[in-house]
Amino acid sequence: MKRDLMNCAAITMVVMLGSLGVSACTSTSPTAPASIDALQLTSSSSVPLSGGGALQIVKDLPAPQNSQNGSEQPLSPNDVLEVDVFQVDNLNRTVQVDASGEISLPLIGTVTAAGKTVRQLEKEIETAYSANYLQSPDVTIFVKESIGQRITVDGEVNKAGIYPVSSNASLIDAVALAGGFNAIGDAGKVFVYRNIGQNTLVANYNVESIRAGKSRNPRIYGGDKVVVFPSKSKIALNNLKDALGVASTAVRIGVLAP
Repeated sequence: MKRDLMNCAAITMVVMLGSLGVSACTSTSPTAPASIDALQLTSSSSVPLSGGGALQIVKDLPAPQNSQNGSEQPLSPNDVLEVDVFQVDNLNRTVQVDASGEISLPLIGTVTAAGKTVRQLEKEIETAYSANYLQSPDVTIFVKESIGQRITVDGEVNKAGIYPVSSNASLIDAVALAGGFNAIGDAGKVFVYRNIGQNTLVANYNVESIRAGKSRNPRIYGGDKVVVFPSKSKIALNNLKDALGVASTAVRIGVLAP
């Protein structure tokens, strides 16, 4: 009688765990951002944000503002720049863009750098020096450290975190930096968030389609956030495997009588 009761209890536990695997199809992974639901994103075109602006759903993300045809990342506060004036060594400086977006240089004083591309800033400094001090100055700027060239990769990846990226980084590169998808990551639910003015734009990309050459591999810019959402079918399958594992263990220890 006691063994029968134990068998019934074990069978009930297995059935409950199996049901849990099915019900997990309606849940999300705890590592995915709780404030944003992937299904809501695909069914809504605009969601107001508490700090002003809106979260807007787009098919494809535009390049950040102030970039030249999307080819060059604008400078940001805290970026460290090496400014070299050709054949005028005493004007060379390593400077950091301050919190107000400015740098200070010999003779010409304060110059606004944040929001401009390197090429734009070079031209502005050349104009300032040529106005009163130098004839046909040649200014070269090298970005030694770029705060703006960092991205966040979160959700169902193996190594979520903040990563530096090159000026021509792509979405595939971003996924690789984070160690690829974890066991429940959905390659078809990769969302990229980008701040454009007061608004945040988000687009859904299918990495499997990109890898197969069926879709374009989008450019990733500093400041972007890449979030991988979970696959509901993979969650269900993992829970089912867990349930079968419990049942197998129960048989081995003799809870379920042969």
